[in-house]
Amino acid sequence: MTTGRVRLESVFRRAAEEGRGALVTYVMAGAPDMPTSEALVRACLEAGADVVELGFPYSDPIADGPTLQRAAEKALAGGTRLKDVLALAARLRADFTAPIVLMGYLNPVLAFGEARFFEACVRAGVDGIILPDLPPEEGEELRAHAAAAGVAIVPLLTPTSHEGRVRAAMKDAGGFTYYVSVSGVTGARAELPQSLPERLGALRQQSHLPVAVGFGISSAEQVRMLVQHADGVVVGSAITQQMATGGVGAAKTFVASLVSGLKKG
Repeated sequence: MTTGRVRLESVFRRAAEEGRGALVTYVMAGAPDMPTSEALVRACLEAGADVVELGFPYSDPIADGPTLQRAAEKALAGGTRLKDVLALAARLRADFTAPIVLMGYLNPVLAFGEARFFEACVRAGVDGIILPDLPPEEGEELRAHAAAAGVAIVPLLTPTSHEGRVRAAMKDAGGFTYYVSVSGVTGARAELPQSLPERLGALRQQSHLPVAVGFGISSAEQVRMLVQHADGVVVGSAITQQMATGGVGAAKTFVASLVSGLKKG
């Protein structure tokens, strides 16, 4: 059986064989409403995204900046819950082969029920999950359920992650390693840290998985620079901003511009 881990790693491997980085696009499901967010995800995939991250809303998104916090608030106000995000994943899986990763916080998963959640992930065609508030040293039962279902737990590492934390995060990890480019919360930034290439090089030596860098990426120029030092990039807040100002069409054009920056060398 082809698992989510295998599908995710295969996408990054194929991108490397094509001499480019992989593009992971993040969309908060249900913001500003479910039909619009679904249209946005489809537009991202049609524009060339390799992997899609579906955010599931939570009332206290500690790792998210203002743009994604507002998106989560809109999704919750509109009634979006984890079951609705899983249903969206299933609709996408029916039409696309690209890997689907859910990103959110631990409490909704615990409330849903860990075993039930991963069973639902398999039915919906979800390949991986990112939980920023799950410490790598904890969640043994959750990790066991994920492994049994073949769903990758994608590790999230930051500039402050020490060597021991990296080793712990990599222990049960799958799919790819998500490296946060800056200390702090999500949000598009005009400039990224000058030390980022060096940090990415060090992490790639420690990680047995492809490394994708996210948080703060807002232009094709930044993508072009980062894919020389990483296996892929993750873009979320900038896509959300494009949609807020210009609609799904503007967001699709923006994603297409990011794809143009993926070529290595």
